[in-house]
Amino acid sequence: MDLDHPTHLAPRKQPRQARATTTVDIIFEATLQVLMAEGLQRLTTTRVAQRAGVSVGTLYQYFPHKQALLYALNARYLDIVAERVETVCESHHGAPLARMVEALVTAYWTAKTERSDVTRALYRASVELDNESLIEAFGRRVDAASAAMLATTPDADFADLRVVNAMFLTAIFGTVRTVFERNMPTSVGSDLHRELIAMCLSYLDAARARANPSDA
Repeated sequence: MDLDHPTHLAPRKQPRQARATTTVDIIFEATLQVLMAEGLQRLTTTRVAQRAGVSVGTLYQYFPHKQALLYALNARYLDIVAERVETVCESHHGAPLARMVEALVTAYWTAKTERSDVTRALYRASVELDNESLIEAFGRRVDAASAAMLATTPDADFADLRVVNAMFLTAIFGTVRTVFERNMPTSVGSDLHRELIAMCLSYLDAARARANPSDA
């Protein structure tokens, strides 16, 4: 993700070769496993290194401390989610509004819920991080992708696309986060997924009608 890391959370170095990339991936997965099995308070670089099967010195080559490791893990996760959103938005340029809404809501929902335990663990870990720059960078990417998609739909015109797009995304992000914060069961989440699509489409239809009152 393209951003300026806070100095105290910046990685010592980025992996350049395939072997180094694999090592960092293993460290990230081990971090998730420790988070989910033992919780944030018991997560240490020593435990992560042991779970990853690497030395603490190897881990420190990339991450100077626990907070830098968690920050990098969140950056990786948000980058993956942003790429999912960007891909689905680009592939739906020119589509009907209803298809756009269903595709974007479903892409974001799936990205967050396909490994629910990971998402939940990262939400809990993020409260101790200075991750404002991560959230801002993620938001800029998703805002741009969604707005660019909505601007191409043949059956809607909005008076203020910036505001409409912000409301649309806020509804998606807020609903998904609530599912995790309230530990809702999978069956309820599936129902909310369908209702979220209907709610977003109803809002966008209303915004379209306000922009074109003669068509209402």
